[in-house]
Amino acid sequence: MSNGATFLQGKFPIPDDRRGLLTQLATGLDREQLLWLSGYFAGIAASTPSGAPSVAGHVLGAPVALPQAAAPAAPLLTILSASHTGNGRKVSEKLAAAVQAAGVSARVVKAGDYQPREIAKEKLLYVVISTHGDGDPPDEARAFYEFLGTKRAPPLPELQYAVLSLGDSSYPKFCEAGRVVDERLAKLGAKRLLPRVDCDVDFEKLAKTWADDALARVREIAPKSAGAAPVAAAAPAQPVHAELTRAQPATAEVLANQRIVGRGALREVRHVELSFPGLGNLYKPGDALGIVHRNPESAIDAVLKAARLDAAAQVSLDGRTHTLHEWLRDERELTRIARPLLVAVQDRSKADLSALLDTRNPQALSKFTATAQVSDVLARYPAEWTAEALVAALRPVTGRVYSIASSPAAVGDEAHLTVAVVGSDTDRRLLAGAASAFVVGMPVDSQVNVWIERNDRFRVPADPSRDIIMIGPGTGVAPFRGFLQEREATGATGRNWLFYGGRSLYHDFLYQLEWQQALKRNSLHRVDVAFSRDQSEKIYVQHRIRQAARDLYAWLSNGAYLYVCGDASAMAPDVHAALLEVVKEQGNLDADDAQAWVSDLTTDGRYLRDVY
Repeated sequence: MSNGATFLQGKFPIPDDRRGLLTQLATGLDREQLLWLSGYFAGIAASTPSGAPSVAGHVLGAPVALPQAAAPAAPLLTILSASHTGNGRKVSEKLAAAVQAAGVSARVVKAGDYQPREIAKEKLLYVVISTHGDGDPPDEARAFYEFLGTKRAPPLPELQYAVLSLGDSSYPKFCEAGRVVDERLAKLGAKRLLPRVDCDVDFEKLAKTWADDALARVREIAPKSAGAAPVAAAAPAQPVHAELTRAQPATAEVLANQRIVGRGALREVRHVELSFPGLGNLYKPGDALGIVHRNPESAIDAVLKAARLDAAAQVSLDGRTHTLHEWLRDERELTRIARPLLVAVQDRSKADLSALLDTRNPQALSKFTATAQVSDVLARYPAEWTAEALVAALRPVTGRVYSIASSPAAVGDEAHLTVAVVGSDTDRRLLAGAASAFVVGMPVDSQVNVWIERNDRFRVPADPSRDIIMIGPGTGVAPFRGFLQEREATGATGRNWLFYGGRSLYHDFLYQLEWQQALKRNSLHRVDVAFSRDQSEKIYVQHRIRQAARDLYAWLSNGAYLYVCGDASAMAPDVHAALLEVVKEQGNLDADDAQAWVSDLTTDGRYLRDVY
């Protein structure tokens, strides 16, 4: 009730002795209840002559007909949004608006706010869910996702449903979370209204088609008398800054671009500072910034050579005409291999790629894509290509996003990034990354197009007295630099604990001086580090977590928030396993109870991950 409390401190026409009663009445109510209450008082005001007092439903002793609190009818349709970057949320909200415009009641619920047992009461459910990491659902959907796979999930013979799945086909378990939810609902007896649609990173067209079909099915199902629930008038909206997207970016100036690892580091990491007027109003710590990059000429030349095509050929697609070189430079993915490309290559080359395309063996595709790019595929499986066919077969470029490593409270209209240069690893033989190579080549004072990708579920606690624990090996530490800046600038009183991991203390301790200075200022209260290559035995952050078990459990038991950022394939699962061990040991719990304890942390919004 901080907003209400602030309002009560200003000019207010209610006597001082009544203000406490009003605050007490409003405390603890959710948004829907507050809106109803505003309508309730508005009804009294409409029946009260100007200047006349109203007491308990009477004006000067005369009874007044008060608006009756009708029990709200359950919406016909629930749209469950399980989103990581916000794309699924936008699709869900647009669909809900279209359904309501058609006269049918609907609600959008974030998966993190949905009680899984509610599904037994649903009649019509649409699920919009994304997939991340190694086929995982968004963290906010984990409780719902896991519930559907347990014996606690009820039979659902009365439920009709449809699933829209968002993913990235360059990952082996493409749209895995959506597939699992779709199949589990069907197994529980629910009726599938529409075939599941799996969307790649260029999801807009497929998502719109699915949403149009979903709206048509609602119109068929909804009783003719089912009207949309009236929407209460909301308070005047606060000014909203224009949303930046890859299609409509802003132009930022490069203020700094420097290497921040030692000469002996096995991987190059850059610290980049960008700025444009108003940037500080567009993001919060935890958000990410996307960079519109161009593919390197070496990658373009390799694709042209493998496909035996002319760079100057004109190609028209989706109402736009560019040279083939321009399509490859600005509009198509050349360093990430997606499943649709392999399908097109198989059709044209007559090669047997069934082993790579077999969804039952995702490891085969994962291993292949780790050491190959588009040009390698075209060279390995030669075929006859036209410029038009090649452009159509390649996936549209989506740009790259990087966790913002700063807080506007500390740096104003700047955003800082911590960028690992893909392909610079001297011991892993990874191929060069297009975006990070582009970042390396951005000179100071140059300009680059950027956009903001919000991450509202990855924020510092609203309560500044809460402690936080941050686990961020390597460039996963980036958002926590912003968290610490934010907490220090705003005077948060909660303690801050950082777990950091790298390969070498002397070469890979990112922002080491800043952490040391923060410790001296007492704005950072504890740092536990793990450097895997500085001794014969490999030591990672999960080992430090186990060593700090007693203190870690005590912090969490006392209300601390736990954040994890970084690699989804190995680090995040290992950290999660270590956390379960800590809870089991320190809480004297069995495995099931420890899992429930950690799940409650997630449900409470105190175990938050940004893994990729």
